[in-house]
Amino acid sequence: MNPTRIAVAGAGYIGQAHIDVALRSDRCVLSAIVDPAPAAAAVAARVGIPLFASLQDMLAADKPDAVILATPNQLHLSHALTCIDAGLAILLEKPIASTVTEATQLVQAADATQARLLVGHHRAHSPIMAKAVAVVASGVLGRLVSVTGSATFFKPDSYFSDAPWRQEIGAGPILLNMIHEVHNLRMLCGEIIAVQAFASNAIRGFAVEDTVSINLRFASGALGSFMLSDTAASARSWEQTAQENKAYPSYDDEDCYVISGTNGSLSIPTMRLKTYLRPEDRSWWKPFETGIVDIVRDDPLKHQLAHFCAVIRGEAQPLVSARDGLTNLRITEAIATAAASGATVEIHAP
Repeated sequence: MNPTRIAVAGAGYIGQAHIDVALRSDRCVLSAIVDPAPAAAAVAARVGIPLFASLQDMLAADKPDAVILATPNQLHLSHALTCIDAGLAILLEKPIASTVTEATQLVQAADATQARLLVGHHRAHSPIMAKAVAVVASGVLGRLVSVTGSATFFKPDSYFSDAPWRQEIGAGPILLNMIHEVHNLRMLCGEIIAVQAFASNAIRGFAVEDTVSINLRFASGALGSFMLSDTAASARSWEQTAQENKAYPSYDDEDCYVISGTNGSLSIPTMRLKTYLRPEDRSWWKPFETGIVDIVRDDPLKHQLAHFCAVIRGEAQPLVSARDGLTNLRITEAIATAAASGATVEIHAP
């Protein structure tokens, strides 16, 4: 079998992560890098891969089997449409597009052409997340009642001074960070049908929020609460607890999600499980049976690439589809709307 040839468009931080994973893969070969920025030349020279200034230049010279699009959000729609027109499979970094309107256009194009399009919500490929989803689905927790979650961390001042656009409307942790959490919560607890939110910029005073308190209603009837902040000196975020991205220090005693049902609870990612031994005799006066669910920690980007290779070859359907990407963006925009308006915002499927 000829090796699957994949190009990476966008040689920034996440693009370089995809490049490094592709170079280590035994399922594909990296055929090209696409990026017009001067700094991309050094990246291409480091790995010894041809560099092109545009997707059109690459397609004219050497068409691959697939493209990983790690380009700026505002280019996602046009770049994805170019790849769809060329018949390429696509791994499109989240968010699927800059707006719900653009995302809807992309979903329609993907549906019309039956494009092989995987959206890069990489935590969906985390072995920890897969085990947590399996525990919830097993019914051991009983009927789902609630989820509490957090993504509280401290971004340094340089994060904002180096890129002043991050201080303005259109940035902020709702749109930059919460979309990760939305997909995790949907995987764990099902569809989100309504949201409420309070937002504050009291700490930094920027035009955009720095802290958000969010309420969630799920289709099952379960409720959720989520605390989001990029100015909280706290370790209760996925990056600081899952130990999957070695760039972040991590803490074994912290969790970022606690899922509770009528028979028990699961804390993630410590995977501490508490359940009643005799469900017919449940009571807060009765002790829980406690344990730790066994997990494997591994790089979700590696698992995502392996899955993408299967999608390219027609061996699997995308675990995170274009329609999933649209739904995640729709919910994230709803949270922003709820925070701005003070109203409950219902989420309706398109």
